[in-house]
Amino acid sequence: MLQLNIQNETATLKAVILGTAKSIGAIPKPEDCYDPKSLQHVLNGTYPKEQDMISEMDAVAAIFKKYDIKVFRPEILENYNQIFTRDIAFVIDDKLIKANILPDREKEYLAIQHVLDQINPKNIIQLPAECHVEGGDVMPWNEYVFMGTYSGDDYADFITARTNTQAVKELQKLFPHKIVKAFELRKSNTNAKENALHLDCCFQPIGKDKAILHKNGFLVESEYEWLLNYFGKDNVFEITKEEMYNMNSNIFSISEQVIVSEQNFTRLNTWLRENGFIVEEVPYTEIAKQEGLLRCSTMPLIRE
Repeated sequence: MLQLNIQNETATLKAVILGTAKSIGAIPKPEDCYDPKSLQHVLNGTYPKEQDMISEMDAVAAIFKKYDIKVFRPEILENYNQIFTRDIAFVIDDKLIKANILPDREKEYLAIQHVLDQINPKNIIQLPAECHVEGGDVMPWNEYVFMGTYSGDDYADFITARTNTQAVKELQKLFPHKIVKAFELRKSNTNAKENALHLDCCFQPIGKDKAILHKNGFLVESEYEWLLNYFGKDNVFEITKEEMYNMNSNIFSISEQVIVSEQNFTRLNTWLRENGFIVEEVPYTEIAKQEGLLRCSTMPLIRE
């Protein structure tokens, strides 16, 4: 049996589910896109090719192997996008919470059944139907669980609003010993540079006490300021709008020292190395075209 354990974003990784780009299916129609960035690439004729994305994910798998991490992959569903495993479930402490995602993505969860079968059923939690949440909006950080949300009256109008207030309240009930802290995110169905699809599109803690942050991703300035003060300005790497668009905050920590990052994130990767991190660079620009990157395509199950 798998003994799930996730307390934060950066403790040494032992087991993870890495998505797959195999049999991803046809290029979606514009009306079927779930986010503005995918839509932009469909309309521009630059939507990523399956083989390119398979190669990118293989590069990540090779790094996990190098660090002796147990890697699970979803079963291949024909003509189905299964890259972003972070959306479909997430682990806090020893509990796996099934995300209530967009209904057409239900099959993605069933494709990890071989992993779920290795988890004690009492540690798998199905949230009530009214709770909308995706793993990109949920960030365990020791005594905290940081959550991205959108509570505007127009929530239903945004296909980019993925986590609602009901889900925040439910996680507070499930983890009473944690401080569940929610942050309102900026949403746009049409402009990828004005849209924080998930919390990890504009923020991510790294190492022991550092973070990557993008101010404009937050709707409420005081909430952004809280994070800035919590980590301390000297410990925060501020990314630009263009860097947020290219998903610079969506890197992935293998440990407090080792970070997997996109090879073109020159400014970020230089800063990380200057601050003592080992940076494992991979090509991931094709996957980024779907408004997701390294954190989105991984679902950690066990950290030390």
